[in-house]
Amino acid sequence: MYTKSILDQIGNTPIVCLRSMTGADIFAKAEYLNPGGSIKDRVALFMLEEAIRKGRLRPGDTIVEPSSGNTGIGMA
Repeated sequence: MYTKSILDQIGNTPIVCLRSMTGADIFAKAEYLNPGGSIKDRVALFMLEEAIRKGRLRPGDTIVEPSSGNTGIGMA
């Protein structure tokens, strides 16, 4: 899939049916296919977009994310 921005890939992950594993129609969103490899990419994008929309984050500002996990990776 071609997109102009990597941000367009966040959340645009496939849904897979796990019927062969369960015998029932159970659907799973393959969030590990987000650019950062985690559902936390969605969280990070939402937080940044909301901060920009509310005027709390402007060009040149610094973001401090006290994370050693996937949220920090998503912010990067």
